[in-house]
Amino acid sequence: MARVSVEYKDHIAHVTLTRGDKMNALDDAMVKAIIAAGQEVAASDARAVVLSGEGKSFCAGLDMASFASMAHMDPTEWLMTRSHGDANEMQELAMVWRRVPVPVICAIQGVAYGGGLQIALGADIRIAHPDSKLAVMEMKWGIIPDMGGMVLLPELVRSDVLRLLTYTARPIGAAQAAEWGLVTQLADDPLAEAIALAEEIVHKSPSAIRAAKRLIDLAESAGRQEVLLAESREQVQLIGKPDQVEVIAAQMQGRKPEFK
Repeated sequence: MARVSVEYKDHIAHVTLTRGDKMNALDDAMVKAIIAAGQEVAASDARAVVLSGEGKSFCAGLDMASFASMAHMDPTEWLMTRSHGDANEMQELAMVWRRVPVPVICAIQGVAYGGGLQIALGADIRIAHPDSKLAVMEMKWGIIPDMGGMVLLPELVRSDVLRLLTYTARPIGAAQAAEWGLVTQLADDPLAEAIALAEEIVHKSPSAIRAAKRLIDLAESAGRQEVLLAESREQVQLIGKPDQVEVIAAQMQGRKPEFK
């Protein structure tokens, strides 16, 4: 049974976790399918990605069989091998969405726990149902978040919030998650809101959107001098080029731009 579906419509890649009967819990097949989907859309000409999970929940994290298998394996090779650039396979579940060169918008309903939360954190933007719950769940099982969480969480939340969430494994509601920075906004229909946002983004200059994502990624980790230089370098590649010329023409003519 397929674990993930990828569909393209009007320049949007719709990536859906399709293990809804198991709350989209992560088994080995699911892990590989999510990474493959991220790699596929990264190589496509999609201008935005909507990431969602079918059924009652976005993703409940590792399934119980995966936890059981941990007791019988040596984690060293599995976790220490850098199989995807700077990441291991489990870390790439979240980091692959940062490698996608266009905005990724995640729609959250039900729960986003543990690995499921970290996958959502890999997206650029998270839209959650008001009744959804999120948790850094790993401490419940005697482990720590290790799917990119310690790269992504410090970008979003204060140190004390990060420590509380990590030490306690306590689920929090979407409103609290939004207040703390884990969630971008709330919506009664997060998938519809995510699609509407993606539709707005695809009518922006594709080259400028890709440049903006590259620049934001750099700005979150690099020093002042490097970021200032990158601003200038990216801008040089946009000004006067076809996408920017079309944006200006569309603005002057009061129409939607048409990018080639």
